[in-house]
Amino acid sequence: MFMPTTKEECEKLGWNKLDIILVSGDTYIDSPYSGMAIVGQLLMQQGFKVGIIAQPDFESDTDITRLGEPELFWGVSSGLVDSMVANYTALKKFRNSDDFTPGMVNNRRPDRATLVYSNLIRRYFKNTAPIVLGGIEASLRRTAHFDFWTNKVRGSILFDAKADILVYGMAEKSIIEVANALKDKTSINDIRGICYIAKEPKLEFIQLASLKDCQDKNDKNKFIDMFHDFYNNNDPITANGLSQEHNGRYLIQNPPQFYMEEAEIDNVYNLEYQRDVHPYYEKQGKVKAMETIRFSVTTHHGCYGECNFCAISVHQGRQIRSRSEASILKEVKGFTKNPKFKGTISDVGGATANMYGYECDKKLDKGTCETKRCTGFKMFNPNNKNPKHDEYKICPVLKPSHKRNINLLQDIRNTPGVKKVFVNSGIRYDLINEDEHYGKEYLKEIVSHHVSGQMKIAPEHSEEKVLKYMGKPNKNVLTDFKRNFENLTEQSGKKQFLTYYMIAAHPGSTQKDMEDLKSFANSDLKLNPEQVQVFTPTPSTYSTLMYYTELDPWTREQIFVEKDPMKKQKQKDVVTAKMQYINNRLQNTNPNQSNRPRTRKSYAQNK
Repeated sequence: MFMPTTKEECEKLGWNKLDIILVSGDTYIDSPYSGMAIVGQLLMQQGFKVGIIAQPDFESDTDITRLGEPELFWGVSSGLVDSMVANYTALKKFRNSDDFTPGMVNNRRPDRATLVYSNLIRRYFKNTAPIVLGGIEASLRRTAHFDFWTNKVRGSILFDAKADILVYGMAEKSIIEVANALKDKTSINDIRGICYIAKEPKLEFIQLASLKDCQDKNDKNKFIDMFHDFYNNNDPITANGLSQEHNGRYLIQNPPQFYMEEAEIDNVYNLEYQRDVHPYYEKQGKVKAMETIRFSVTTHHGCYGECNFCAISVHQGRQIRSRSEASILKEVKGFTKNPKFKGTISDVGGATANMYGYECDKKLDKGTCETKRCTGFKMFNPNNKNPKHDEYKICPVLKPSHKRNINLLQDIRNTPGVKKVFVNSGIRYDLINEDEHYGKEYLKEIVSHHVSGQMKIAPEHSEEKVLKYMGKPNKNVLTDFKRNFENLTEQSGKKQFLTYYMIAAHPGSTQKDMEDLKSFANSDLKLNPEQVQVFTPTPSTYSTLMYYTELDPWTREQIFVEKDPMKKQKQKDVVTAKMQYINNRLQNTNPNQSNRPRTRKSYAQNK
């Protein structure tokens, strides 16, 4: 059933008062693709009375008071995306549309939504139940972090929001433990996967550089050291807790929550989701996101790709946790009974589609390695006397195998009532190349049955220097994959092609690097790239660390970082523009032309 969103709905359930009220920056979609829907359904499964207020009016009490006050806690999230990323482009221009808002007009999600909603609760409910923060915005801003939008290092969002508890990462287990502790009136201080504020440090934990030290612009090495400690303590098997001073008080981050076992993940996806927008919000307009998520399947959690510009490794984790085939097929069979299902499954995958069904045995037993990565041997240890960037390659211990994934896809497309199954999640082509036994068979399966005319891959760049800063494989790996894809496509008799996602203005990338990327795309990829985005420095990634410090985090060498918005745009333009127009566009750009981004009143809120 849907979580109630009005008093009338609560009364129909016989609920006089709710235990928990969730507040979300997205509209309420009851789907396993919505973190708030998962949290709410799990809590209700445990017997808690849970309601939800989606995208409340943050300038009045109209919405926030609609369900009254919860008995145990408020759960606050900005939604599936950091609100600043949802609201602004990399050039700080306001986004007019929002796929998770009814009517698709971006007019319901405030900037820094987690802070705004927490303040809204405090404004209308004095001495209220604890406020618990969660979701991507809270998770990635849980310690001192660089904030691109204000161009400074900010403290933990827990302090800024004046909240009580922060649940980080995949919070399914932690939030239930928090709810039970608050119900039983016991301490939450030993629950894994949470942060809280204390008057004293926890001395048995790692003492991070203080907020003041991290904000020292004259010595950014302190911030780099802090980030290494933060990043390297995200694996529940190996991680220690963290403690960080914030102006006389202390952020305490308990060690990460243990990952869910297969049966626990299956339980999450076996819950009876409505797979639709709640009627209260549906009448307000169409929600575009429903087109893709209604009949999509999540096969696993986590990603060990560790692209330096991506925050998945510190939110979902670096260990793959796969669902059982039985659970996935049960979900697919459920689709066929839905009157809105027309036979097409939009996506089968996760953060990276082809990581389903295998993992490094060493990592499963002992946790992630401290000085190397599964995909690429980039040095982690800043205390190494000769730190360097090693040649990119897949760790030989990993042994990628696509066999289980192939069998799963075949079982899904052979399910009665299923006509077409697409794989639109990202695919790591280096893992396909590395799998000597099943890689080519997997690619043949994808090419023959699961591509919608074009297969999306993300090489991001072509130049070795930039790729090393990104943590991505070199262009030879890409061209090898392209050749295999084209051969199999020709054999299948289909007209299909590859679409390449590229990034402009990533730390280390110069205008010359983008010109070389353009040349490579024209000569080797035989195309004019269109899917090019300007790098956005989001909290808690190594690329953002490079952007702010202008230093290589491992060697501490100076690196070039483009920070001028006009020149960032030029880096993009040189790749996307037709060759004959490039020189004209660059030469005719007026350096005195204003490039001030359009903003809203709320842009300055809570700076």
